[in-house]
Amino acid sequence: MKKVYLNRAQAQIARPKTIRSINRQIVLNYVRDCAPISRAAIAKETTLNRSTVSTIIDVLHADGLIEEIGTGHSSGGRKPTLLKLKTGKAIALGVDVTPIKTTVAVADMGGKILEREDFPTVTDAVEMTALIVEKVSKLVKLFKKEKLEIGISVPGIADYRTGKVLYIPYFQWHNWEISRILAEKTNLKVTIENDANATALAELWFGGSKIREIKNFMTVLVGEGIGTGIIFDGQIYRGEKGAAGEFGHMIVGGNAPVLCSCGSRECWEALASEKSILARYNQLLLKEKRCYAHLSTNDLVEMALRGEPNALNALRETGRFLGIGISNLIIGLSPQAIVVSGSISGAWKIISGELKSFTRRSVRNGMPAIRLMTSTLGNDPTLIGAINLVLARKFASA
Repeated sequence: MKKVYLNRAQAQIARPKTIRSINRQIVLNYVRDCAPISRAAIAKETTLNRSTVSTIIDVLHADGLIEEIGTGHSSGGRKPTLLKLKTGKAIALGVDVTPIKTTVAVADMGGKILEREDFPTVTDAVEMTALIVEKVSKLVKLFKKEKLEIGISVPGIADYRTGKVLYIPYFQWHNWEISRILAEKTNLKVTIENDANATALAELWFGGSKIREIKNFMTVLVGEGIGTGIIFDGQIYRGEKGAAGEFGHMIVGGNAPVLCSCGSRECWEALASEKSILARYNQLLLKEKRCYAHLSTNDLVEMALRGEPNALNALRETGRFLGIGISNLIIGLSPQAIVVSGSISGAWKIISGELKSFTRRSVRNGMPAIRLMTSTLGNDPTLIGAINLVLARKFASA
């Protein structure tokens, strides 16, 4: 999927082989980014012929992607009809597989969740496949009048082009064909992607204004593991068979409080993931001869924000190793920005000092400063990523 940059619309329009598709994407993107907007305003901004814009608008309206919302002010003559994305209509069905839980959800064109269900992820691939098919089929039946497409986010190596999940390290799953099976069972189009890549694409298309116009950035997804998504020149970089971005396994230290999914105690994942935060916290409790605490990362973040010393120390130490890893990314790839997502981003004011310290030390003389920011995708970035795999197809030039 290629991103259409509105400020480069003129150049995009000039390509004869894809003119119809590109013009459609340009108009749809203008409606998304500038709504409420009129046909005349779109024609003026894009320099497209007014009749061309009207024809495209009619098609988008018939496809249920946009809607009319009344009239605007007139500078003379008839008042213009204003347009926006159509909301409340089911468009995308997202499947977000994580090591702990799996979520299936239906969303509208604006990414708003209309229906969702969470259930525990199981370690048997066959059983997991059956569960996903069951839950997805239930939602497909519920929204049987809508033209849905499915996006799947997985915590492993996924080949976007073939739809195959090559490897999920947490469960030692190889060649998981959930995409093919789900397509056969539902007769719907299915797109599958690594969770960090899906999150990076969601930042590119639906993230905050500060990141959406940056063409070279990386996302660092902190969860049970650590994943990175790479955006170069406005496009996702997947590498061979989708295996790019596995920086969670680079060595950043030693004697980690937990094992990495690959079995090492030296990997970035073992030293800076959510499970390492929880392990550090419980190690501090044991030193005080207190009981082991079964908490979530969100719980620890809230405790740290209230000033609980052990939670603060666990997060700061994790932030230090997160910063070391980000420093290596900056030295090796020199992106314009790094976006951190996951529950740990809720403790930004606690960890950002460590992160920014390493960031400054990684930028070479004469190079611009790297922008370090938190995700704007909310508490479910990988779910938004899964849904985005469908939505981005609507906005992208394939």
